[in-house]
Amino acid sequence: MKLATYKNDSRDGQLMLVSRDLTLTCSAAPVAQTMQQLLDNWDALAEPLNARYQALCKGELLGEKFDPQKCHSPLPRAYHWADGSAYVNHVELVRRARGAEVPESFWHDPLMYQGGSDDFIGPYDDINVPDESMGIDFEAEIAVVTSDVPMGTDDEHAGSFIKLLMLVNDVSLRGLIPGELAKGFGFYQSKPSSSFAPVAVTPDELGDSWFDNKVHLPLLTKYNNELFGKPNAGVDMTFNFSELVAHAARTRNLGAGTIIGSGTVSNKQGTDHGSAIVHGGVGYSCIAEVRMIETIRDGQPSTAFMSHGDKVRIEMTDVAGASIFGAIEQRVNIEK
Repeated sequence: MKLATYKNDSRDGQLMLVSRDLTLTCSAAPVAQTMQQLLDNWDALAEPLNARYQALCKGELLGEKFDPQKCHSPLPRAYHWADGSAYVNHVELVRRARGAEVPESFWHDPLMYQGGSDDFIGPYDDINVPDESMGIDFEAEIAVVTSDVPMGTDDEHAGSFIKLLMLVNDVSLRGLIPGELAKGFGFYQSKPSSSFAPVAVTPDELGDSWFDNKVHLPLLTKYNNELFGKPNAGVDMTFNFSELVAHAARTRNLGAGTIIGSGTVSNKQGTDHGSAIVHGGVGYSCIAEVRMIETIRDGQPSTAFMSHGDKVRIEMTDVAGASIFGAIEQRVNIEK
């Protein structure tokens, strides 16, 4: 299935079905009003909703033109949003730039933080930031949404609780991160509202591109209309999504609608630590990686973080070139 949430007068929006080619939509209301209602009752509602989805795709159910600009993030708010760092190459770059080694534990024990989930922003909403000096950055990622996951679920079985996949822009304020981490209590002000691509999909919609609990397709990022990154999300992913879900559930139950992010998608490529699109590489999923490369190479960064009016577009296409999730397309707005 492909699902979206249209904005309406409520906090949680209206759950919509979206055709496989993203051209048509219809309400899911005869089965479920909201995405959270569906996830809370997945075992009872998924089958009748899928029957309605198949009818929409076959033209047996009347639909209207799908408009992604009407969308919230698929879950406009969630009980739980935790972001991992499954691509250790990204962590290695950041640490190497400041002369630090990656601890051995990072290769077998995932990094993860719990972010704010009460105020996600829509895929076409502005990124509102109070001050340009905060070091505004995008982070292109993939996320999974789970049903209820019992505490202590192991790596082997955690993948069975993954119900949906989404794309994420995990907005980061890089200028605030060092001070927060120095306090020893993790991110807070440096991680404002995240956004998600308009359409969430069940794993079967990815066909052969979903295996080993990874998405084996390039994640495409355009920055100010120029291709900035196309790393393959299935390459250099040290921890797959089953392992990330199990990590999150080690000491707690995860409620239905828990979102687990992959962290910034990052490939090592032909060099030790990647290269830009203009140099024949697959590029990057955040500005911070470019700055780390520049620091390692030149002793200091030269690429600026985002400014007022800058735009980012994040999307993934299938092997035939068709968009799977729709796109996140946002601009920075400095709130004076």
